[in-house]
Amino acid sequence: MLIDTHSHLYSDSFDGDREEAVGRAAENGVGKIILPAIDSASHAPLLAMCGDYPDMCYPLMGLHPTSVNDNPRWRDELATVEKFVRTHAAGEGPRFYGIGEVGMDLYWSRDYETEQEEAFRFQVELALEFSLPVIIHTREAWSAMRRILGSYRGRGLRGIMHSFSGTLEDYRFILGCGDFLFGVGGPVTYNKSALAEILPYMELSHLVLETDSPYLPPVPLRGKRNESSYIVYIRDKVAEITGLSCAEVTETTTANARRMFGI
Repeated sequence: MLIDTHSHLYSDSFDGDREEAVGRAAENGVGKIILPAIDSASHAPLLAMCGDYPDMCYPLMGLHPTSVNDNPRWRDELATVEKFVRTHAAGEGPRFYGIGEVGMDLYWSRDYETEQEEAFRFQVELALEFSLPVIIHTREAWSAMRRILGSYRGRGLRGIMHSFSGTLEDYRFILGCGDFLFGVGGPVTYNKSALAEILPYMELSHLVLETDSPYLPPVPLRGKRNESSYIVYIRDKVAEITGLSCAEVTETTTANARRMFGI
């Protein structure tokens, strides 16, 4: 069984064929799909999908870094995240299997770096308090990410570096900051992929597979809407690069994801 550890299958791009997309994923061996939140606009469709597919879809709760940008109510959004997590901890409401999608994204603007860091640290502390993994988005912000994660070294932080795009040095540094796995998605199939170059030096025990659907479709489907069923292309590419069998990649990455999320 494959686990897609990062999908936005609840997004409106699937409103016309969500049931069919879930069926295609199952036909391709995907047994579990992890659904991270983006902001409050994503909560209703995310939770509805998890309600429709309770044995397949697992929700996360968090505020995406770009949802902080130019948002005067971002602290209210954080309060909503905290309320959801604490409500479950009190024995009510849906269970969340991690805090995500959170992190730092300075690609679009560097004007909100301070606010993004405050939001990220707030959610990391929430993850530590409730012993939940964090699913971390990093784009054009590796220096800041290393500084922030380094400050949590020794505190038991754990999680997944979503769509990992760092260097081999970043990989080794992050391993020293806690119990981390690294998400491998569609970009590993692209020409001149930086991740493909360092993948042979990464341990399979540190990897999980993800699609980030509807974004980042793998080759040969670039230009199309991504979906969880396409994870087989990512699995096959990892096997090709590492020289391992598809069965071994499937078995180990699935075990890694089960351990991290407790599923």
